Amino acid sequence: MRTALIALEGRYCALQEKMGDPEVASDRKAFEKLARELSRIKEPVEAFREYNKILTSLEEAKSVINDGDDAELMELAKEEISELTPEIEQRERALRLLLLPKNPNDSKNVILEVRAGTGGDEAGLFSADLLRMYSRYAEIKGWKVEILSSSGTGIGGYKEVVASIEGNGAYSRLKFESGVHRVQRVPDTEASGRVHTSACTVAILPEAEEVDVQIDPNDLRIDVYRSSGCGGQSVNTTDSAVRITHLPTGVVVSMQDEKSQHKNRTKAMKVLLSRLQDLKEREEASKRSADRKSQVGSGDRSERIRTYNFPQGRVSDHRINLTLYKLDAFMLGMLDEMIDALNFADQEASLKNLELTNS
Repeated sequence: MRTALIALEGRYCALQEKMGDPEVASDRKAFEKLARELSRIKEPVEAFREYNKILTSLEEAKSVINDGDDAELMELAKEEISELTPEIEQRERALRLLLLPKNPNDSKNVILEVRAGTGGDEAGLFSADLLRMYSRYAEIKGWKVEILSSSGTGIGGYKEVVASIEGNGAYSRLKFESGVHRVQRVPDTEASGRVHTSACTVAILPEAEEVDVQIDPNDLRIDVYRSSGCGGQSVNTTDSAVRITHLPTGVVVSMQDEKSQHKNRTKAMKVLLSRLQDLKEREEASKRSADRKSQVGSGDRSERIRTYNFPQGRVSDHRINLTLYKLDAFMLGMLDEMIDALNFADQEASLKNLELTNS
């Protein structure tokens, strides 16, 4: 790690020197490129320099004890060592994290998909609960939520709902939510008070742009048809609904919530791009590590990741064996404690893999 950080600091100094060159400063594109790289490596370099200062202080304190001339100074040195030693360990971990490759999707917006699974009407109602939970979390974070499409159950639930969540770091916070969410509770329709178990599937996709995924227009089949269900005046009397099929992969996206065919088509393409990007990334990840899962799971949406037990007031994440007895607050969007734990587990797994690679 130290060798990599010394090299990074050398690069940082070289970039600063280059940016001071009048010829480089007069070339806007070259200057901006160097500035971006400088900005990218600034945090680990500054953290490394602070770490070295503390390391120097620690070595000086140890030398005072080794000299053994002044009892009072030795006592102060011992106190300083007891304070600095854990800080050194914390800063070493922070430096290792800064050297980890960044997920290029972390800063992106999110396409959220929630689908009812086993459990009939109760699963549909829990889909609505999950949508509200994520919407409230987004509100806490200052993010914007827009429903792109939905298929209701008629009693306040959803067979399927697709939404976009726009905000800084949305994907970095929600990326581990993909999977099967299981609920255990007494449904409102259950007269005997028996606890039912139902499930919903959540998919978190980084919002893709056309520059991320290249689509040949000839690979698309676009069908238009009349919308079904409620949606306002004339929504059922014009061919405003759109279904886009990506022929090579068989991925299908349907959109009918808007009265305008153009708006439905735009939303459908937005979801299609994200699904195709997700499919591509999953295939690549599968090739890289066919038989290995990270500590927080594979992200496979057939994998049961969490249980919401209402009678006991608990929510349990099975990937990191964490149980919180804060279900009411959790359903109100207070997800940070769980999300922080998932991110920490992922970082630990990544650090372990990095150490194995370098050993």
